[in-house]
Amino acid sequence: MVALDTVWPADSIEFCPHESASDIFVCGTYRLEQPLADTQVHTDDNKVDFEPTARKQSQVRRGKCLVLQVTDDRGVSQIQEISLPAVLDQKWCHTSRTASPVLGIADSEGNVTLHEWHKEERQLKTFQSVSCATSDVMCLSLDWSTRRYPTNNHGSLVVSLSNGSLCVLNPDSTGNLTIVNRWHAHDYEPWIAAWNYWDTSIIYSGGDDLTMKGWDVRQNFIQPIFTNKRHVIISTCFVCFSYPRRFNAGVTTIQSHPHIEYLIAVGSYDNSVCIFDTRKPLVPLVQGDVGGGAWRVKWHPSPSRKEDLLVASMHDGFKVARAHNGEHAMWEVVKRFDDHKSLAYGADWSFAPPGVDGETLIGSCSFYDHMLHLWS
Repeated sequence: MVALDTVWPADSIEFCPHESASDIFVCGTYRLEQPLADTQVHTDDNKVDFEPTARKQSQVRRGKCLVLQVTDDRGVSQIQEISLPAVLDQKWCHTSRTASPVLGIADSEGNVTLHEWHKEERQLKTFQSVSCATSDVMCLSLDWSTRRYPTNNHGSLVVSLSNGSLCVLNPDSTGNLTIVNRWHAHDYEPWIAAWNYWDTSIIYSGGDDLTMKGWDVRQNFIQPIFTNKRHVIISTCFVCFSYPRRFNAGVTTIQSHPHIEYLIAVGSYDNSVCIFDTRKPLVPLVQGDVGGGAWRVKWHPSPSRKEDLLVASMHDGFKVARAHNGEHAMWEVVKRFDDHKSLAYGADWSFAPPGVDGETLIGSCSFYDHMLHLWS
């Protein structure tokens, strides 16, 4: 196990999926500079809380993208630091072998910046910045459409914004990304927006209005194709039935399964992760308790471990859950990592081959203690 102090609070980790750079990963940080004491929002332990909202516009947010390399002995070394507004989310575009790796970063001033990995120079170089909103609106999350079908070019991006909107960016004739759609999707902050990797005309979103929604980019965005306020499954000795109820807290994370069509994992502040069949997106196949709000869920990148789901559980560390077994959804926590002493936010699997122990490397980071760990 390796530990690294990120200096500023850390909230996202993303390993590069490109085989030429599978030893490279990034960590995003978020430092809240508070100009006025009476505008601070405190947690129970008197620390400034990280739940960014559009109502905290007087706060100044700084961030960095730390570019790191996994060493031969599974240690870590920092090779670059990129200064930005606070980093809310990062995603690598899944490109073909002949294309260069590209990283998209969502920041606290309404921008998405694109960075290309230069293998010879061992660094990221910024080549485009897209303003998705005014500087008082934050880009909360982003997702590329190419996870299942990598291409030579950039795929489409979906971005969620703190004013309740989503926007879609497509490459133009020059290869640059431009905004082609923007619409109001949620009444409160949409913490997450994600593509259906198998059908990239479909987008899922979830937010602080306690709902998950589906959108079809081929239709207008006046209304979603579904709205899920979740169902509770009740079992008795006589019968098993379900009835609808609202999420108990905001929907924070969604990921389409890269190896099993029709499956998505959805997490919420209410300490649960649900697995849904996208053909029946109103009733979960299974619901698992993760002990703390689920900030991120990540399916294992290898088809040989397609049943494994990595969860950043905010107030209860990091977990690997077995969420699928053959034809059946299930829920079993098979591994925990509790060395972080603060909010568990960022987590990802390495795309590199397993180590000598047969285990996949995992990166995780936490907020107030500004720590990064590598473990397996």
